[in-house]
Amino acid sequence: MASKFYAVVIGAGPGTGRASAIRFSKAYPVALLARSPESYEATVEEINAAGGKAIGINADASNPDSLKAAFETINKEFAGHKLAAAIYNASAGYGVKPFLEVKLEDLDRTIEGNIRGLFNFAQSTLPLLEDAVSSSRFPPTLIVTGATASIKGSARFACFAAGKSGARALAQSIAREYQPKGVHVAHAVVDGVIDIPRTQSYNVNGGAEDGKISADSIAETYWNLHTQHRSGFTWEVDIRPYVEKW
Repeated sequence: MASKFYAVVIGAGPGTGRASAIRFSKAYPVALLARSPESYEATVEEINAAGGKAIGINADASNPDSLKAAFETINKEFAGHKLAAAIYNASAGYGVKPFLEVKLEDLDRTIEGNIRGLFNFAQSTLPLLEDAVSSSRFPPTLIVTGATASIKGSARFACFAAGKSGARALAQSIAREYQPKGVHVAHAVVDGVIDIPRTQSYNVNGGAEDGKISADSIAETYWNLHTQHRSGFTWEVDIRPYVEKW
């Protein structure tokens, strides 16, 4: 395990957050951030039991003071380490409603969780990632989890599409500013239902085998993004099951 670098995952609940934390823990100590301990406790225990190093911290990405306190804790726990990878997997505002039934609070929720949260997280992590450029084995990386709604505003998904497309635009602007500095910023369009306990009963793609997205496969893609050589950075990647219509 690397002794001078760490990774941080916010939105560390079941699925992409958990799988990413486990994958990156094979190389780095990992900080898992979420609004409630129930989201990260089992994963922290699993990583530590397997010989890795993980800590869990309560944090709300939409609250800059909450993030500041979280990174102060990380700096104490991982003193002397630099940030190698930061994964923004937090989200909010998913819902299927006719547009005229959407409330202003629905819009506020998706802006807070997707746009304001990413804004705060990026401002917290980018200076740390830039500081690691000269010494990190792999390009320091910021990865943002997106969704179908990041690039397509489907009917009845107005709020979610507003939040996710806004986060994508923010990430793209950051990428254009920070990639010339050696920080790899990438956006992932996760197009499909992720295979987690909550979705086991969902009939997706006609029940085809592997018709849902494996969270481990998403995490492996994130690791591959992190390890890309700077001469061939990927800005955006689509992840979907082989049978998904798109």
